[in-house]
Amino acid sequence: MSKLETNQVDPATGTTLTLGTSGDTIAIPSGVTIANSGTATGFGGTMTPAFEATLSSNQDISNNTMTKVQLATEIFDTDNCYDNSTNYRFTPGVAGKYVLSCTAQVQNCGNGDTFYVSIYKNGSSLKSNNIIPGADNDLSGMITYIDVANTTDYYEFHARQGSGGTQPLLSYGTWFSAYKIIE
Repeated sequence: MSKLETNQVDPATGTTLTLGTSGDTIAIPSGVTIANSGTATGFGGTMTPAFEATLSSNQDISNNTMTKVQLATEIFDTDNCYDNSTNYRFTPGVAGKYVLSCTAQVQNCGNGDTFYVSIYKNGSSLKSNNIIPGADNDLSGMITYIDVANTTDYYEFHARQGSGGTQPLLSYGTWFSAYKIIE
């Protein structure tokens, strides 16, 4: 093996500088700093697919009925994986780990009433949060959870309140989002 020592290597004008060939390993020893002032491509990954959706207007939910939250307003949807008009579900289509978050705010729950928010996976509750107020209030429920998805899994957001009557989920306090973790 030979050693080349130099301060700068430039490719011929308008070409690409290539180090090694297919199957080679280029080792960077411990303690070496790589400083990038240009554009780095081909490193890491992307945090997509990703989306965030909110309610277009308040959504009434019946007493003690687990109800799918119909988040029709997309804030963003990187890969067109959130259905905001029919099923109101996120189907990533890419296997991996996902951070899923949801928040809902319900109006006028009284002392001792219950309020649940739940993330569903493939039609069954995956993770839930139960809130019981100590006084008459608008209540917020929130979940953030990491789950492993395959290419056909889908996620939905559901809520249930136990006030004794129909109550609205408030549009300004209700949303659902997800993004893929870079591995």
